[in-house]
Amino acid sequence: MAFLSVFTPVLAVVLCLVIGFVLVKSWDTESTSPGKSKGATKGEKRPWVDQDLQDDTEITAKEDDGDADDDWGDSTEEENLTQLPYSPQRYPEETMLQRSKEFYTLMNQRRSVRFISPEPVPREVIDNVIHTAGTAPSGAHTEPWTFIVVSDPDIKHQIRLIVEEEEEMNYRQRMGEKWVQDLAKLRTNWIKEYLDVAPYLILIFKQTYGLLPNGKKKTHYYNEISVSISCGILLAALQNAGLVTVTSTPLNCGPKLRLLLKRPANEKLLMLLPVGYPASDATVPDLKRKHLDDILVHV
Repeated sequence: MAFLSVFTPVLAVVLCLVIGFVLVKSWDTESTSPGKSKGATKGEKRPWVDQDLQDDTEITAKEDDGDADDDWGDSTEEENLTQLPYSPQRYPEETMLQRSKEFYTLMNQRRSVRFISPEPVPREVIDNVIHTAGTAPSGAHTEPWTFIVVSDPDIKHQIRLIVEEEEEMNYRQRMGEKWVQDLAKLRTNWIKEYLDVAPYLILIFKQTYGLLPNGKKKTHYYNEISVSISCGILLAALQNAGLVTVTSTPLNCGPKLRLLLKRPANEKLLMLLPVGYPASDATVPDLKRKHLDDILVHV
């Protein structure tokens, strides 16, 4: 008993040290997990996660890592919206059927085109298709999108340099062998010549929050889904105008492109579209779309 009484304090100290070591290791593991790290670690299973999701670089003032409740405000200027009668044109069933078939035929001709002509496109056409994209629905009608149209050759080339630098790293390190193999049949790589050639580049940014007149932040509900819907309408509008594009989501380019284009901290790059006429020698892969029975379920 005397022996135990002598060593009991020592055992207690050792036990405390062991518990402390375990807690420290646990904290270190959490702090370096993929969800909290600034970049992909060597052993991470999803190295293609876009770093723009963690983009905290800024143009002007510096923000704190966490937003205080006082930074956020409520918009009360439209609490009592007037309700207007809505009576859109209604078509006879035969006309509905014909219009739906014609629109499907038009959209079924849409392809991702990487060979774009430098031939000029009227700017008003670009304005119109973006105006159309702006008719998309959005969470609480926040309209959380910004469309940046770039036609300046120098800016386009700077964009190309940023994209190709990151895309080469994506192909060689981040994407993984399987993803690269899946893209091989489409003959794509990190060389993006169309970023110089296309008369217009449209960069679509999602606004993660808005700003009220009093400077407080305004919640943008479902901002990524809302902007994605807008992008879909934009693609349809481009097809309707006889223009082509390729949907580009260059991983990890968002922060640099946002700084280049002098966009505020609440805007994150969602998509980049080179836009123009197809080149005279343009080709596309011989792909087949799923049959209606493979995508439709009637209940």
